[in-house]
Amino acid sequence: MKTNKLMWTLAVALVSTASFAQTVDEIVDKHVAALGGLDKIKAVNTVITDRSLAVQGMEIPNKTTLVVGKSVRNESTVMGNTMVQVVDNGQGWMIRPTMMGGTGEPEDMPADQLKQQLSSLDPFGGLVNYKEKGNKVELVGKETVNKKDAFHLKLTTQDGQVIDEYLDANTYLVSKVKVSMNGQDGEIEMSDYKEVDGVKFPNTMEISNAQMGTMSFITNKITVNSPVDPAIFKKPAK
Repeated sequence: MKTNKLMWTLAVALVSTASFAQTVDEIVDKHVAALGGLDKIKAVNTVITDRSLAVQGMEIPNKTTLVVGKSVRNESTVMGNTMVQVVDNGQGWMIRPTMMGGTGEPEDMPADQLKQQLSSLDPFGGLVNYKEKGNKVELVGKETVNKKDAFHLKLTTQDGQVIDEYLDANTYLVSKVKVSMNGQDGEIEMSDYKEVDGVKFPNTMEISNAQMGTMSFITNKITVNSPVDPAIFKKPAK
């Protein structure tokens, strides 16, 4: 009986080990495949996203226009006032309405905010082609996110930013990200992935941190590889 019990214990241990024996590269490869594959991802040059932002009982229209790896313009309208954030060729500028502490005129984006915004130039995240980007990835373990198994990966970017990414163990799509936001730890939960031109994008994002509370982004439409006028990224003269 003791022998049978020992054999059973070893068998369970082996099965458990086998289920967790995937390497970082195997997990990342499955993640890339789940998004649509590297060829499809590399074929994406522009992404235009129309969303609704729900925060503090308000519905705020939001539009993001992205030229992958180069430029991004984020525009929101609050009570008739437009807020604009732009990154173009490594430089950033923004327009903040007076109700948000700004002047309503174009101004340079602070360096810490610019650094944070630069990550949005890569819509598929630092795991895709992570070695070519100079990033490092570690497998922390397997955890539970919203009652589902998830692989916890620790991503360290080339410039030293640390991001905790949680990949659903069944779909291999990102379900949660933990990252520093404006000097505070924050979380982004992603769900409702839908395919556009062969590539999957999350259609719902819940962003939360101690300073901002919780914001919900619901995607209304995503357009891939539409022409984008470069002029929308240029800082207007005052």
